[in-house]
Amino acid sequence: MTVAPPSDTVLERLGEVTYRRRWPVLIGALVVLTGLVAVAAGALSSFVLNRWEAAGSESVAAQEVLREEFATGNSNLILLITAVDGDVDDAAVVESATVVADELSREDAVGDVWSYWSLGGDATLRSDDGASALVLAHVTGDATHARAAIAEYIPDYTRQDAAITVQVAGSEAASTQISAQATQDFVRAELIIIPLMLVLLVLIYRRVSSALLTLGVGLFSVIATLAGLRALTAVVEIASFASNIVLVMGIGLGVDYSMFVISRFREALARGATVRLALRETLNTAGRTVVFSGLTVAASVAVLLALPFPFLRSFAFAGVLTVITAAVGALVILPAALAVLGERMTRRGVTVPAQMPIEQGRWYRLGQRVMRRPVIWGGVALLALLALAAPALGVQIGVPDDRVLAQGSSVRATYEQLRADFGAEANDALQVVQTGAGAPADAEVEVYAAEMSRIDGVAQVNSAVGVYVDGTRVGDGDERLESGHRQRLEAVPVRADLDDDADRIVGEVRSLGSPFEQVLVGGYPAQLVDFREALLERLPLIAGLILLVTFVLLFLLTGSLLIPLKATVLNLLSVGVMFGVLTAVFQNGFLADVIGFTPIGTLDPAFPILMFCVVYGLSMDYEVFMVSRIREEYERTGDNDRAVLAGLQRSAPLITAAAVTLAVSFGVYATGSVMYLQMIGIGVAVAIVVDATVIRGILVPALMRLAGDANWWAPAFLTPVFRRFGLREESASPALG
Repeated sequence: MTVAPPSDTVLERLGEVTYRRRWPVLIGALVVLTGLVAVAAGALSSFVLNRWEAAGSESVAAQEVLREEFATGNSNLILLITAVDGDVDDAAVVESATVVADELSREDAVGDVWSYWSLGGDATLRSDDGASALVLAHVTGDATHARAAIAEYIPDYTRQDAAITVQVAGSEAASTQISAQATQDFVRAELIIIPLMLVLLVLIYRRVSSALLTLGVGLFSVIATLAGLRALTAVVEIASFASNIVLVMGIGLGVDYSMFVISRFREALARGATVRLALRETLNTAGRTVVFSGLTVAASVAVLLALPFPFLRSFAFAGVLTVITAAVGALVILPAALAVLGERMTRRGVTVPAQMPIEQGRWYRLGQRVMRRPVIWGGVALLALLALAAPALGVQIGVPDDRVLAQGSSVRATYEQLRADFGAEANDALQVVQTGAGAPADAEVEVYAAEMSRIDGVAQVNSAVGVYVDGTRVGDGDERLESGHRQRLEAVPVRADLDDDADRIVGEVRSLGSPFEQVLVGGYPAQLVDFREALLERLPLIAGLILLVTFVLLFLLTGSLLIPLKATVLNLLSVGVMFGVLTAVFQNGFLADVIGFTPIGTLDPAFPILMFCVVYGLSMDYEVFMVSRIREEYERTGDNDRAVLAGLQRSAPLITAAAVTLAVSFGVYATGSVMYLQMIGIGVAVAIVVDATVIRGILVPALMRLAGDANWWAPAFLTPVFRRFGLREESASPALG
């Protein structure tokens, strides 16, 4: 009987406990998982949808005044009425359109309805050829309730009679169809990804049991995280976007962590260790890597809490919970299963890294070539990656529109007609709302409205005292723009100018001198501008926090100042490549016809930020695993070059296998019909393949060769800090060999 060595670390003791209590742990995990499934089953219905709003901004304040004082808001539902014969002023068309508008106004969720006909022939609500006109409505409630109502209105109001045809559009209608199609495509992709990943893992391990365990940890993380997020909904709002990061990141981290643990366990068995000692060694080495990587990824994702957007804060909650659950699966449940399977993990002639001299490995030989000419290899690799990342310098942040949908959807078809036939965008009017006390003279309001109508890009200004175009009064006032002692004006933008220059239009309207004591400028264009400004304002803080957290934690792993700096730069380079590809492809339209989408000239920030979380997390996993193996070898030999080559050979095959598995699986998302999923599939796949090959296989050894022993230098005053708080992975004790 082999006597276990004394338990020197918490993780070794965990390995001992999981070995001795392997069956209770597995049975308990199964019971807990059953409960988590029951809780997670209702998670998606407890999440909320979000609009593109910056909390505390001027546009949000204007929206509140519109709701409270005028019982209205942005027109988030559009009915496009087209005459079957003649034009929109024919008597039969007027009658049918009025009936439709009246019916819409009686819907429970509809707070306000106005149209070309109710406003006496507003030119901005009439198509250029006179064959079509608009009914606009404000559907009340938060995004979740508004979109649920609109989902029912789309089929109800898509109709035709003898005089008119009716089509449905609007921002919330587009979001409704985008969400429905994305959910359908996401589910279809997951149904392909899970079995595909299982097949790839079987090919890598050549053991079905190992593949099932690896995939099982990922699925456990997804289920447990969804259950945790559902519990969090009792105290905070969780955006539905969070489910996407859970599905993508949970599988990704589960696969990474499991492959790290299983690989180390098999290495120990191959050296002749008993199952018990192999498990202790595995948790004391690979377990430390998992813990450290988890801390780094969780801390990096948690900085999103500093952003003033609920849906991005939801990413933080989802990311942190995903890391915790993946680590629990890899450090508790997986070791118990390994204890049960034992030496069967290395049956059937499977070769593990420890069974062959590392000098014979292809990654060792590649590392030798790179380190003989580090400047040439590193320089070429760096230039190639910078070229891929360069398009990100021209990134434009915007919000999604109907063109995210595949061609053929009803809402997109309606919007295409709107873009072709309507020069103004009345549904996206700027709302200029009086908030201060006092009532200026009509003459003062007339001057204000006339000046506003002269702003380049403003097609028409509607007010309670008149309608103005290019400074000239062209129509009577609109009584719906007055409520008690408050007034509001609508600045209707020119469609082309709004698409190209929304910031300038909003800025000029806001800077225009007002006769009111105080005004707020809201409406969809203002919300977009405020959202973009709030996001860009906080990004330097977010980037700084991530860099600081990463640097500090990597110092605690290595005791070095240079390696954390190098690691942070290389991880950001991976992210830069991803953003460069996203910008070139999905903003600028490179390969759009091949992939099958319509570029709109901007990137929706939500999914790139989600992908940042995923890619940064996986890059950190690969970095930590490689650096920990290099550090382990350096502590044993004191030879920097030998440590880099040995660490590369022992970590790169595993990193590459994990990256290829995830890249192929995530690539399935590119087959979806919604641009969001195509972005995830292509962006994540490219980033993790580049990270696992070019960055880890070429740039890491090149830079570490150039730095030499300086890699491991730190000021003397930091040495006690590292000794006291260092989280470095310890090599196996002699007793384990």
